[in-house]
Amino acid sequence: MVSFLTSELFVEISTVVILLLSIGLSAVITQKFLAKRSKSLLYWGSGLWVFAVSVLIEVVFAFNVYSGFLAGAYLFLVAAIVELLALGSMFLVKNEKLRLSYIVFMVVTSVVFIYFLLTEQIPNLLTSFVVFNPNLPLGVLIMSSVITFPAAIILIVVAALSYMKKKSNKLLSIIAGVIVVSVAGTLYIVGFPAFLYYSEFIGILLLWYGFI
Repeated sequence: MVSFLTSELFVEISTVVILLLSIGLSAVITQKFLAKRSKSLLYWGSGLWVFAVSVLIEVVFAFNVYSGFLAGAYLFLVAAIVELLALGSMFLVKNEKLRLSYIVFMVVTSVVFIYFLLTEQIPNLLTSFVVFNPNLPLGVLIMSSVITFPAAIILIVVAALSYMKKKSNKLLSIIAGVIVVSVAGTLYIVGFPAFLYYSEFIGILLLWYGFI
């Protein structure tokens, strides 16, 4: 059993299942946005579509198809997921200056991140069929952290404030799911690759429960 959980087949099955769940959830949230025209739903949905694309790249990697372009795209998308989810949460805050400041921060840091992705040598991200390489170039590592950690803090703070107001179990599930999905894609930074696919799966299930 343990050998199966660390096998290439397990990674292939896991990534395909997560991809299908993420596409389905992204479609549901998009439908909700079209019905309610909520900007929070717009950016949460956008973030989850980006998540679906990043998982699609994980599926491609799991089937031993790899390229430097896909590696760079994956690293950028992982950061973009957290940014977009955080931006969605910022629209729950009734402070336009804070939202504008975060949008400017997103644009500037994203441009700098793309520069480092294009100019630095990205190593092979795969270790035993899993997306993991702790030896990322310093510029890429720093910018990924600069983007994701403030976004994660925004998600947690806004989520806590929202839950204190509404005390909703569905909202709590959405909060937990958003945080888990956001953290999942950055696990390669802190060196816990084994939990990447488990976290993505759990996060998507929490979001399904919260939104449905």
